Amino acid sequence: MLIGEVARRSGVSSRMLRHYDSLGLVRPTGRTVGGYREYQDEDIRRIFHVESLRSLGLSLRQISRALEDPTFTPSTLVGDLIRQAEDRLNREQELLSRLRTVDASAPSDWQDALRIVELLRGLTSPHAARRQQAVLNPAEDLPVPADRIAGAILTEADPNVAGALRWALARAGGDGVAEVAAGLRADDADIRQRAVLALAEIPGEEAGKALTEALGDSDARVRGPAALALGGRGTTAAIPALVGMVVDGTNDVEAAEVLGALVENPHSEERIMAALADALAAHAGDSAVRIRVVQALAEIPGAKAGGMLKRLAGDADPAVALVASALAGRDRPVEG
Repeated sequence: MLIGEVARRSGVSSRMLRHYDSLGLVRPTGRTVGGYREYQDEDIRRIFHVESLRSLGLSLRQISRALEDPTFTPSTLVGDLIRQAEDRLNREQELLSRLRTVDASAPSDWQDALRIVELLRGLTSPHAARRQQAVLNPAEDLPVPADRIAGAILTEADPNVAGALRWALARAGGDGVAEVAAGLRADDADIRQRAVLALAEIPGEEAGKALTEALGDSDARVRGPAALALGGRGTTAAIPALVGMVVDGTNDVEAAEVLGALVENPHSEERIMAALADALAAHAGDSAVRIRVVQALAEIPGAKAGGMLKRLAGDADPAVALVASALAGRDRPVEG
């Protein structure tokens, strides 16, 4: 089969077939009576092999190696190709996101469009100070889009920039909550923690619902801030997590203060007292845990907490009894 016929049937241009020939990648092995090069069945099969490998993103040099080296194994190369494809997709996704942001901003002219692009570049700058400046000092008539703030929050590792982003999102009037809440389902606990810290600063029911989802998180760095934020909003669903923080010693002082505030809810006192009593019983041999529970009781107003402290002043554990006795005798919070 001559080159023109091969090109027509294979879909590979004559020019590309000649290029393959010049590289030694696919050389026609037959000859016509007139001396013209002619492709044999094996040559045709090799063309399709080349095209198949090209469709995976291999270069012609890589293809030549794959077809000629009998010891060649594809696993490493395919892994590299996967990473390269992922990088390309990420770049394309970022470009698409930028284009959509520019489009949503409805720029009136190219000068406006360029200002928006410059703002977006600032948010993705490798320099933390530049990112922070882009958030805190945008043009007055060009606010940072809430969805871009939300996306940046989930990836920002610098604490100062992260704080600025959370501040900007909290001022966005509830916009961007859904984008931040999506971070709660990330495999990376750091991302989930960033999402919780941002949601904790956003008022409103939608942010509260998202925070409730985080109460069951397996990582205390995520679960704890969610419990503190929800408890501060009067959400009783946070009580088990808050008591767990007291037991674990993770921000136990803050957790105890929030429990003390939650007691003002008439439906909360029984749950809180029962949970603390269960914690004392479950850790009967752990002085450190029991002392933290005693200290938490001191932050809770009301006769029930006071009565439990007095009983614990006679505890069999001298350390627990000493702390309970000292706290039972001091002025305690008064019920509101």
